[in-house]
Amino acid sequence: MKNAHLLAVALAALPLAVSAQNGTYGPTAGAREFTLAGSGTNDKDFDHGSWGLSASYGQYMTENLQWVLRQSVNYADTADHDDWVLATRAGLDYHFDLGNWRPFIGANIGYIYGDGVDNTGIAGPELGVKYYVKPETFLYLQTEYQFFFESADDINDNFDDGAFAHTVGVGLNF
Repeated sequence: MKNAHLLAVALAALPLAVSAQNGTYGPTAGAREFTLAGSGTNDKDFDHGSWGLSASYGQYMTENLQWVLRQSVNYADTADHDDWVLATRAGLDYHFDLGNWRPFIGANIGYIYGDGVDNTGIAGPELGVKYYVKPETFLYLQTEYQFFFESADDINDNFDDGAFAHTVGVGLNF
């Protein structure tokens, strides 16, 4: 009888224990977030290449729903010329709470500008995953599909002519 009572108490407390454990990693409603990522490529002789930096700032409206502003800066040194390409985007992401793992899905809209590109609007879906190595610090991987448009009429026509943008970086909730 005593063992059955202890078992019942333990089972009743299990959801609270799991909830408390999952809540120790990742953001809470109102938390802010900053991320930083880098990328680079070069040819086999290291004569030409490219590099890029991306940063973001966002805030969680709930524990799962986040608005975010992203800025990317990319530089390419080719045989013909050097190009700077920048992209500024605003996005909305929904995060799934799987403990330390936080997969997310969302959408963004923004503007791409600089050398070697037509200054134009960009938009598209995005997905990724964050892995919390500490309660407020994470590593992340994200992929965006960006399609380009100058007006709302271009969106349907240009969706199939988009490009993927991949990001790997580190982030912090505060």
